[in-house]
Amino acid sequence: MKVNLKSNEDIARIRESGSILSDCHKEIAKRIGPGITTLEIDSWVENFLALRGATPEQKGYRGYPFATCASVNDVVCHGFPTDRKLQNGDIVTIDIVVNKNGWLADSGWSYRIGEVSPEAERLLKVTEKALYAGIAQALPGKRIGDIGHAVSKVAKGAGVGIVKPLIGHGIGRYMHEAPDVPNFGRARTGMILESGMVITIEPIFTLGDTGAVQWDDDGWGVRSADGSLGAHYEHTLAITDNGPVILTT
Repeated sequence: MKVNLKSNEDIARIRESGSILSDCHKEIAKRIGPGITTLEIDSWVENFLALRGATPEQKGYRGYPFATCASVNDVVCHGFPTDRKLQNGDIVTIDIVVNKNGWLADSGWSYRIGEVSPEAERLLKVTEKALYAGIAQALPGKRIGDIGHAVSKVAKGAGVGIVKPLIGHGIGRYMHEAPDVPNFGRARTGMILESGMVITIEPIFTLGDTGAVQWDDDGWGVRSADGSLGAHYEHTLAITDNGPVILTT
């Protein structure tokens, strides 16, 4: 599993894509709410990226037909945008990969629709906390297992489930590069992290404590097996001698 280390110039190009993606998520946060559909969000995202000279990388990837993944409630990842109007209390994750001049950045974010239940709020906060716990371990000389261990420790402490089949990954010229970055693992095990690696960290948790999932008939949507809510937070980051640098903020 060969890792393509990125130069400072490469990282700057990924950061450009990441900045567009960050701006996109900021605008989604202003627009998303009860009454809007994820298809409307999807169309808006594609137009927003075009105005910034960028494209949605996942559109056409292995036949995927949309600019975004839009995962509502018990759909934890890779959901298709639909014409269903979002309702008060929903959770929706919008996941986008931006391509600007051949360099990619990836970020998914879970949004509250109106006022969500206390349990939904707890899941969202725990999942976002786990993202930053993982990022804190993304240091030269640490190991992949240190990231996964930090993420899983937050989940286990809160009694929520880890969706183990879905993982972070390297990114750069391609959406999925080495190394794999699981949301579980043993500390001080796995590949050694090096300056110049660019990866995504993306905890995906469920309120149900098993984290078990099943795939929808469309072959894309991933749904919690027990019907419980899911949440997903993701940043693209560079590992540098000065620590982790988030490229999608």
